[in-house]
Amino acid sequence: MSRIHTPDTIQKGEALPPEIEALVKASRKRKGDTSSARKTPYAFLWTIFLSLISVIYIIPILLVVLNSFKKKIWISKAPFSLPSAETFVGMENYSKGIEKIGFISAFGNSVVITVGSVAAIILCTSMCGWYITRVNSFLTKCLYYLCVFSMIVPFQMVMFTLAKTSDRLKLGNPIGIIVVYLGFGAGLAVFMFCGFAKSIPIEIEEAAMIDGCNPVQTYFQVVMPILKPTCISVAILEAMWIWNDYLLPSLVLDKTKYKTIPIAIQYLKGGYGSVDMGAMMAMLVLAIVPIIIFYLICQKYIIEGVVSGAVKG
Repeated sequence: MSRIHTPDTIQKGEALPPEIEALVKASRKRKGDTSSARKTPYAFLWTIFLSLISVIYIIPILLVVLNSFKKKIWISKAPFSLPSAETFVGMENYSKGIEKIGFISAFGNSVVITVGSVAAIILCTSMCGWYITRVNSFLTKCLYYLCVFSMIVPFQMVMFTLAKTSDRLKLGNPIGIIVVYLGFGAGLAVFMFCGFAKSIPIEIEEAAMIDGCNPVQTYFQVVMPILKPTCISVAILEAMWIWNDYLLPSLVLDKTKYKTIPIAIQYLKGGYGSVDMGAMMAMLVLAIVPIIIFYLICQKYIIEGVVSGAVKG
């Protein structure tokens, strides 16, 4: 039985046919190039550089967390020091902040607005994006370009008109503001859904219609499951924007009745410009924790969805 020659089993000095010897040399050369590339110092330096950049981005969040456990006076005196026996106050800042701003009520309003707005944006814009890609007409092209154009219009150009219109339409409540967020979030969402919907083979939808599905059943039973990565990516991007938004709720909502977390935190300011920094730091921590948890749960889908929606088609 003849022995099978591989680059790892060939002995040094062993006589080989010319064609096999050429293949062995090429294989060993490729291995050498790969190993040398892995050992290059530039990869190590690049890793160190990116790690330092990551630390720089995380430092402000860590400072907020550390200062939320300090006494108010020490936040100004030693903002970069760790809490000690003299400066540590435990959960006092958290309890004080929750009591002062009505955190539970503001948290509930933020949850209702964020969840309702994200659900409305995903449902309406995914159907709109699918319709635009499947119905090739002048009207759908105009609708698509209007959505894209809305992405580049500064909010400051329309905020006063928006505030007056929403006041006339009685949208100054957590349910009414969902309609406003749907309008402002539709541009990016439609753009992403259109990009992904173009990559869906139309034969799948034709097969569903042959099986007896109407357009609504085809969308919810066939198209919507395929759009899942883009739906999650849109949900993450829109949720982070809506949860942290201050300007739009402050213009639209009736602040005597409804406050979101960003608005409620501003009420920690006292007279003559004084601010309870300890309670504010604590409320900032409570404000960012839910959105960080949501992002960590869904982060594996965001790159896939963004790339699919922006590149495919």
